[in-house]
Amino acid sequence: MMAMSELTLIQQLSIWALPVIFAITLHEAAHAWSAEKLGDKTARMLGRVTLNPIKHIDPIGTLLVPGILLALGGFIFGWAKAVPVTQRNLKRPKTDMAWVALAGPMANLLMAIGWAIILKLGFVLVASSPEIGQFMIYSGIAGVSINLVLMVLNLLPIPPLDGSRIISAFISDRLAWQYNRLEPYGLFILLGLLLLGILSLLISGPYQFLQQLLFKMVGVV
Repeated sequence: MMAMSELTLIQQLSIWALPVIFAITLHEAAHAWSAEKLGDKTARMLGRVTLNPIKHIDPIGTLLVPGILLALGGFIFGWAKAVPVTQRNLKRPKTDMAWVALAGPMANLLMAIGWAIILKLGFVLVASSPEIGQFMIYSGIAGVSINLVLMVLNLLPIPPLDGSRIISAFISDRLAWQYNRLEPYGLFILLGLLLLGILSLLISGPYQFLQQLLFKMVGVV
């Protein structure tokens, strides 16, 4: 079986398309679902409490950026349309906002587990149905990779990433207000960390640990 890097760009796109789209969009669907459960109906009124990825797709963040990164051979990430949450509508605004934030990364973890199972099934099928088995193996690897990258990335404590929302629940209101003033600069901070090679260092340790744990869980070496 060829390494994924040896596949053509079209083949790689066909393998990565569904894992990337679902990883990015269902992350936002999890935010929408949890916000509704905790009392805020904003996402429901905007039609965002749905597993339909079309409702969450951002043309640039969900399609263009991941496609370019795939073509360049770097690690792949992206974003969907952010789910609006009206914090004052939540039952316990401060702590519930942390649960809403955590829902996205946890959705990515669950999807990573699902793709790891698909990867294992691919190895089971590859002997009897090589083409189907290989496609499942490649898709499983892609699904585990993108979901773990998004999970770890979103848990970084950089506003407006989910990690910052979680931290804000455990610090004073005054400190949280000052901390979240960094939000307009969050993208620039991430780009700076990416260009300096620091972002990959922050992600690689937790990513590799979780990937190895999932592969062991499903019995894949």
